[in-house]
Amino acid sequence: MATETIKNSMTSPPSITSSTREDRLAFVHEAWQCLHHCSSCGKCHVLKGRSEEKLYADYIEGKREYRDISLEIRNNK
Repeated sequence: MATETIKNSMTSPPSITSSTREDRLAFVHEAWQCLHHCSSCGKCHVLKGRSEEKLYADYIEGKREYRDISLEIRNNK
């Protein structure tokens, strides 16, 4: 049951107000995990060699929402 809860929580970013730093860090790692299929994934293209931990540091630390950072990354291509 606990594993199912963890998997379900990984489908959307944990709320800053109701999650721990470790929860948010785990989500970022899971969301940006390499799929080893670059032609269909696109994650490497978005990250452009940057670390997901650095890009989402404010989210991980509980300072900004995941969605806001994602929109900023997308708009700054």
